[in-house]
Amino acid sequence: MGGSDSEGDRSAHKEKEKKKLLALAPIAKPLAGKKLSKRTLKLVRKASEHKCLKRGVKEVVKCIRRGNKGVCVIAGNITPIDVITHVPILCEEADIPYVYVSSKEDLANAGASKRPTCCVLVLTKPTKGELGEAEQQKLKAEYDQVVSEVSELTATMF
Repeated sequence: MGGSDSEGDRSAHKEKEKKKLLALAPIAKPLAGKKLSKRTLKLVRKASEHKCLKRGVKEVVKCIRRGNKGVCVIAGNITPIDVITHVPILCEEADIPYVYVSSKEDLANAGASKRPTCCVLVLTKPTKGELGEAEQQKLKAEYDQVVSEVSELTATMF
């Protein structure tokens, strides 16, 4: 009997994934695949722990305009889509890599936020204070890996 429960869970999980993909906005490109999405959300979680994260459209736009560098992670299932349509343009003008993930809820969970989040900007160093050398190296290595994968994904698009 235990096998049928896990089978039911698996089909429910697949159903949930299908709904996420159906809710995606048509402009959600470059969209991270499963592996890149998981790695990106892990980076967001680590950045959140080290206070290297800006959450929400207003904070992200302000940060980009001030000239801060990082990786922008945007949720693909935002409605109305007009809320975030200007963010990729700002990112391109400032040479900031950006990538879409499938759900705003996953992005919020990774960013240690209770509310669903439209977009986050992962910074290379915290806005206030300093990180330890080892922690800085770990975060930078993960950041560089995600940036290179996002760049590859973007290069295949254009």
